[in-house]
Amino acid sequence: MQYIEIAREKLNKLRDRDDFLILAFESSCDETACSVVKGRKVLASMISSQIEIHKRFGGVVPEIASRNHTLAIDSLLTETLDAAGVTLKDIDVVAVTYGAGLLGALLVGLCYAKALAYALDLPLIAVNHIKGHIASNYITHPDLNPPYIALIVSGGHTNIYEVQGFADKDMISLGQTRDDAIGESFDKVARILGLGYPGGPKVEKLAKQGNKEAFKFTRPFRNEDHLDFSFSGIKTAIANLVSNSKARGDEINAADLAASFQNSVVSYVVDNTIRAAKDKNLKTIVLAGGVAANSALREELTQAAQKEGMTVKLPEFEYCTDNAAMIGVAAYEEIKAGIEPSDLDLDADPSL
Repeated sequence: MQYIEIAREKLNKLRDRDDFLILAFESSCDETACSVVKGRKVLASMISSQIEIHKRFGGVVPEIASRNHTLAIDSLLTETLDAAGVTLKDIDVVAVTYGAGLLGALLVGLCYAKALAYALDLPLIAVNHIKGHIASNYITHPDLNPPYIALIVSGGHTNIYEVQGFADKDMISLGQTRDDAIGESFDKVARILGLGYPGGPKVEKLAKQGNKEAFKFTRPFRNEDHLDFSFSGIKTAIANLVSNSKARGDEINAADLAASFQNSVVSYVVDNTIRAAKDKNLKTIVLAGGVAANSALREELTQAAQKEGMTVKLPEFEYCTDNAAMIGVAAYEEIKAGIEPSDLDLDADPSL
């Protein structure tokens, strides 16, 4: 019997159960992560971060990220199994991120997961990274169920989805960025202000010391009837502002500029998200992605939703950034939604 037939047979026996164990891997960017989950419960979640390695370069270097994933993943698996109090013999399903992300980085986790699934004759579930971020809220809010509006905000994505279920067909895109993602704009503004990498937390910290009304920026697509985003314009405006001020010998209050920038982009995504919820007559909003850790965004979205009689679900801070627990829970939700196991010829999809 071929691997895929064995995998399909085993997966079908698990669909009506909630007690099976999923071993998950995430390596889409600069975090090597491994987790063991049972349903929406996390038994262990381990992360090997590369932030200190990439700081000297001012951002993630794909080749260096891939090499460090290779160095970390084997020992991380051992640590995760030990933390969960299980062995590979106890695992029922292997899950892994196969996109979106950096190609080389994705391939490390994907090839490792495929090898394990083959060696152990276990079903392999390929997980979309964005779905993983959405699923992070199921960890914090195990009673959460569709329908709801999901706002995904990270270094590579800014999307609004209407979520009617966990199958692909039940996630309807309502708006997305046409250029930079919101997290990318935070990083670029941090570089302009000389704050270093990673930019998001540094801009947020500096913004707390500034006046968010000091600078005004034009919002893109004003009066247009859609929910798409654009963040490249505000980055360019800030770069020109700083450059022109230096040329004149003027000094700009960096805290005021950081606060004004953050206020501009946060209010932008909040307004579009509330509008999406109104348009679809939905009362629950889910926030996910790395930028979901931003305190200003969490507070403003919650307050705006409360004014409209809506509820916002926020993931715990540890599940905002890339982690394997969200990938494991997403795999569980995919299994319940009827997904088929992936074959071993599965390839990474950087632009998924």
